[in-house]
Amino acid sequence: MKTIINSGIVVQSYNNNIVCVRIDGKEKILFSKGIGFGRRFGDKIEEGTEVERVFVIEDEDNLKNFKQVIEKVDEDFFNVCEKIITSISEELNEELNERIHIGLTDHLNFAVKRIANKEIIENPFLMEIKVLYQTEYMLAKKAAKILKDEINVIIPDGEIGLIALHIHSARNSGMLSNTIKNAYLSNMIIEYVEKKLKIKIDKNSLDYARFVTHIRFAIKRMLIDSPVKNDFIWEIKCKYKLSYSIAKDVSKVLGERLEKKVSKDEIAYLAMHIERFRMATIKKN
Repeated sequence: MKTIINSGIVVQSYNNNIVCVRIDGKEKILFSKGIGFGRRFGDKIEEGTEVERVFVIEDEDNLKNFKQVIEKVDEDFFNVCEKIITSISEELNEELNERIHIGLTDHLNFAVKRIANKEIIENPFLMEIKVLYQTEYMLAKKAAKILKDEINVIIPDGEIGLIALHIHSARNSGMLSNTIKNAYLSNMIIEYVEKKLKIKIDKNSLDYARFVTHIRFAIKRMLIDSPVKNDFIWEIKCKYKLSYSIAKDVSKVLGERLEKKVSKDEIAYLAMHIERFRMATIKKN
């Protein structure tokens, strides 16, 4: 429970359990059982009032979208979603982007309905998500357990992966599109390498984990223009000709998607990872 230090004025009562209150010049969302019952615009929330949760949504569009989500989500289910968001924030010991109250709640609402109708969505990025966002995936599994305990719905692995994307997005400026784009890029690159080498990469292997992780950090380096140094470009280019050629093609894809130039140093590192896949297949055969 949290205690309201200064009194506030009700801006809007969303339902029996959620109100928007102006406190110290800021609009805050207060969540507590019965706090919105009978409340109207202008009513006072006394200092010392105890509430379950407090959060701030500053962006006007987000606030509008938040209201729309509340209107279509059952109150009890919204409570479960907020419990999940609070547990994630507390476990990470960090504030999450305000959009998570909208994006994750909306996603979970539809996910539970899909599962009830036996409409299971395949997640083509699941393995990439598990490797790229290990912490977020672990938290998503805990979120799935809360849903199982609270509403007796079993969340499949694919949906857990999507929850992890929402968590990662909330930790990184709230842009879910960027998170999905990176997972999509990694998946596309893996499929391209498989096609060129005529192999099937073991997505449970250490080589796979290393490669996907490298792609993740390569994308970050390119986006912030922080080049990496590789002193063995010539040796890699000469010794691993096929892998280097594939790496060059991969770099073109990365460059076009990110609208950034991929350095020769980066290409050489990609070639090293691709060569590991090639050699692992040769050893198996």
